Amino acid sequence: MRIITVSRQFGSGGRELGKRLAEILGWDYYDKGILQQLSEESGFNPEYVSTLISGHEWRNVHLSYNNTFSSILAFEPGMKTSLLVRQREIIEDIAKAGNDFIIVGRDADVILRDYRPFRIFVCADMDYRIDRCMNHENKKDEKERLSEKEVVRNIKKIDSSRAQSRELVTGKSWADSTCFDLTVNTGGRDIPKLAQAVADYTLRWFEL
Repeated sequence: MRIITVSRQFGSGGRELGKRLAEILGWDYYDKGILQQLSEESGFNPEYVSTLISGHEWRNVHLSYNNTFSSILAFEPGMKTSLLVRQREIIEDIAKAGNDFIIVGRDADVILRDYRPFRIFVCADMDYRIDRCMNHENKKDEKERLSEKEVVRNIKKIDSSRAQSRELVTGKSWADSTCFDLTVNTGGRDIPKLAQAVADYTLRWFEL
């Protein structure tokens, strides 16, 4: 079984790169579908689940925690921790299925470290990320669009949350290159072509 985990700066195109890698390699792909499963099990909508777990309170989650999701969910003060525990269980169940797969985010590189995944970090300069996010906003209804100022604030906020999660889970920062096997700068690059290059490199890595 081969696993690729994709960590990324917000707006860098990490999700697109992950999806295209899955298409090229013919592997299973996981991302927001995990949130959907958490939503269905907990009875909360996906947006609320995403917001609730975004604080990444991993310090409260013991890695050998074995209580069932239904039993811990009954205690509302620990709801966030309960969702994080269940999210980890879902990711571990995916790995136990034994299929090659790619997963974006969720600190999966840490959760699945015993499987020795190929760990990718996707980044890009701020101007590129702003342009990418603004292109996404322009596809929305005019009343729902964020301004460029709001987009910049959103990028910084989400990056900060992800960086805090990384430090809580690993004790290391995004700047520590030893946490990843490959860092990909998507700025100014054609992601479909870049995905092919990354796929070729990844397959060679698994042969080592």
